[in-house]
Amino acid sequence: MIKAGIIGGAGYTAGELIRILLNHPHVEIDFVYSTSNAGNPVYKVHEDLVGSTDLVFSDNVNTGVDAVFLCLGHGNSTAFLEQHDFTEKTIIIDLSNDFRLKEDAEFQGREFVYGLPELNKSEIQQAGSIANPGCFATAIQLALLPLAEAKLIQDDIHVNAVTGATGAGTSLSATTHYTWRDNNFSYYKPFTHQHMGEINQSVGLLQAGFDKKIHFLPNRGNFSRGIFATAYTTFDGNLDEIKKIYSEFYADAPFTFLTEGPLHMKQVVNTNKCLIHLHKHDDQLLISSAIDNLLKGASGQAVENMNLVFGLPQTTGLQLKGSYF
Repeated sequence: MIKAGIIGGAGYTAGELIRILLNHPHVEIDFVYSTSNAGNPVYKVHEDLVGSTDLVFSDNVNTGVDAVFLCLGHGNSTAFLEQHDFTEKTIIIDLSNDFRLKEDAEFQGREFVYGLPELNKSEIQQAGSIANPGCFATAIQLALLPLAEAKLIQDDIHVNAVTGATGAGTSLSATTHYTWRDNNFSYYKPFTHQHMGEINQSVGLLQAGFDKKIHFLPNRGNFSRGIFATAYTTFDGNLDEIKKIYSEFYADAPFTFLTEGPLHMKQVVNTNKCLIHLHKHDDQLLISSAIDNLLKGASGQAVENMNLVFGLPQTTGLQLKGSYF
């Protein structure tokens, strides 16, 4: 059995991770670390786990576990690892943005591999440390990477994506209160979102010399979970040609699927899937993608990466079923 630890256990991504790992046939949760909740039953915070586990939050860290998941706020993983020295055999999977960029990937003798399985599967299988992608970055990269690998990005790309309230985490702010979020819609961080660095990095990796701009407008939606992204750019080819390129790119990706019909988020919420739809209008290619931000955009993808590192089928423990209604 893989002994796993979870750091930052009270947040949304940690709650989803606990739920997945409790049902994973090859994992035993060794500890769930949360200083603010130490001594409290996990189900007191993650109330959907009532009757599923007797785990108690701990303020102690077992640095000898087989795998540790860092479910910490951006910038906090670095500080945590500076204070806790895990063994060389411990696989570290970080869900923050601390190690996603090449210039940040080396830390304390570890080399963090960027953990997008559809892009870096073979590297992930050999990794000792993994930087899990951001949620927006996952949806947008999966929409764009087949186009980049085919060297077909010829013009700027315009991306509009909306995320649910869970994307902002559990801490309350002026824009996460129910009375503000309900029946409301807004954009934030226009063209400057922190996920742009990893998106440009991956696109540039597949399409050498990439010098176009990706104009990304992130939005807040009045729903709890999910990301729906649309991207459009100039494309001279026909629709059948680009569908073939996408189908071949994702032929061995067990969670990413090309659909014939237009997308909506109910198709992916509470699953680890990414769905992609392609539409051509005149010389514009419209690419839509949809994911669950807490699963394929965070905890589900982290478990994919753990499975790959430990030689398990990528889908192990992740056959999660959404509900259409």
